[in-house]
Amino acid sequence: MNAATPTKTSEPYSADVCRFHSLAWPGEASSFQSMFRAVWNAFREGAYVWPMQNELTERFGIEFPIYAFTHCRDVVVAVSKAGGLGVLGAVGFSVEQLQTELDWIDDHIGDKPYAVDIVLPQKYDGDAGEMDLGRLTQDLQSMIPDGHREFVRSLLDDAGVPELPKDEALGSGLMGWNRATAVPQVEEILRHDNVVMVANALGTPPPDLVEMIQSSGRAVGALCGTPAQAARHAAAGLDFVIAQGYEGGGHTGDIGSVVLWPQVIDAVSPLPVLAAGGIGGGRQMAAALSMGAAGVWTGSLWLAVEEAAASPPEIQSYLDATSKDTVRSRSYTGKPCRMLRNDWTEAWGRGDTPETLGMPLQMMAVREAMTRQGRYPDQAQSVAFNPVGQVVGTMNRVKRSADVVLEMVEECIESLERTRRMLSTE
Repeated sequence: MNAATPTKTSEPYSADVCRFHSLAWPGEASSFQSMFRAVWNAFREGAYVWPMQNELTERFGIEFPIYAFTHCRDVVVAVSKAGGLGVLGAVGFSVEQLQTELDWIDDHIGDKPYAVDIVLPQKYDGDAGEMDLGRLTQDLQSMIPDGHREFVRSLLDDAGVPELPKDEALGSGLMGWNRATAVPQVEEILRHDNVVMVANALGTPPPDLVEMIQSSGRAVGALCGTPAQAARHAAAGLDFVIAQGYEGGGHTGDIGSVVLWPQVIDAVSPLPVLAAGGIGGGRQMAAALSMGAAGVWTGSLWLAVEEAAASPPEIQSYLDATSKDTVRSRSYTGKPCRMLRNDWTEAWGRGDTPETLGMPLQMMAVREAMTRQGRYPDQAQSVAFNPVGQVVGTMNRVKRSADVVLEMVEECIESLERTRRMLSTE
C-alpha cells in the first residue's frame, strides 16, 4: 500500500469526510503535526487515517508497525482491527487448544491478518530427537527431583493458596518448549489463512521449520538479545529479527534496548528488525524507528488492557507496580525471565533453597503452582508468575487495545515532529 493512500477505518463515507480530505492531504503548506491532528480528529469521528508503511507492514497488510504479543485471543483481534498486528503466544496450548483459539480468531477478525509466536529453544533438557510426546514427558518427569515439587507445595501452602480439587488433573507442564510439541503447533498454525507470520521466542528455528513456514508464503522471524544471535537468525534465512533488550518482560538478555537495537540493526542490515523491550508508548516507538527499526514488538502493554484475559488480581498487580518491582528469575521457566518480584522469586533466589532446573524441567516442576494460581488468583499473587517488563511502571489504568494502538501512533508522530522542529533551520 502506498504511504500516501488513505485507509478506510469505518463507515460511512460522508460529506464531512470529503472535506477532511481537502483539509488534511499532506502538502507544502501543512506541517506534519497539524496534518496528524486533523487525521486524528477525523479518525475519532470514523474517517480516514494514513498508515505508517515499510517493507514489513506492506507484506503483512497492516497500517502501523506495532506488533502486539499476547496470550489473549481477544487482544489479538482488537489490535489487528486497530491497524497493528496481533500476535498470539502459542506456548501453553496443546494442539487442540491452539486450534480452538485460532478458529475463534478466524471467526472474529474478519479479513485482518494476525501472527503466532512459538517457543522452541535451541537448547533444552531431554532428548531433542524424541518426537513421541508421551515417552518424552515420562522421561522428563523422571529427571525432576522430588525436593523441587515439595518446595513448590510448601511455598503455595505458606502463602495460603488452597489445594486443587482432588479430581483436577495437573497436566505435564510440557508446554511447547521442544520439537515434539512445537512442530504439531506449526502444522496447525499453517492451516489458518489469516496468519501472515510465525515468530520463535527462543533461538533460531530449525531449518525444516523455517522451510515449512516460508514455503507456505508466510514470514518467519525470531527474537534475539545479542548481535551474534541476530546474525545467526540472518544466516538461517529468516525474514526479520526481533531485538529484545534487557528491560523487556519474559525471557530477556543482558543488553539494554537503546544499546542493543542499533547494534542488531547494523549487524543484519538490510534485514528488517523489530525493536522490543521497554516499549511503553509512542516516544519509545519514535526512538526505535529513528534508529532504523522497522517497527516495535510489544508485550507488557497488553497485559492490563480491557480485553485482557488476566484475572482482576493479576491486572491490579500490574497497575500497582513500579518499574523497580520486576526481576529476572529462572524460578518459573528455567531461563532468565523478567516478572514481578514477589515472595516466590525471593524464595528461589535464597542460598538454602533448591537450584532451578533447566527448560523445560523447571516449568514442569512448578506446574502445580501455575494451576493453583490460575484457580485461586486472589490468594496466589504473593507467589504468582506475572511476567512483565519494566514499562509496568507506566501501566496505570485499563484502556481499550485500540486506544493503546492509536495513542502510540499519536505520541510517536508528536515525538518525531518535535525532533523535526529541533533540526529545522527555519
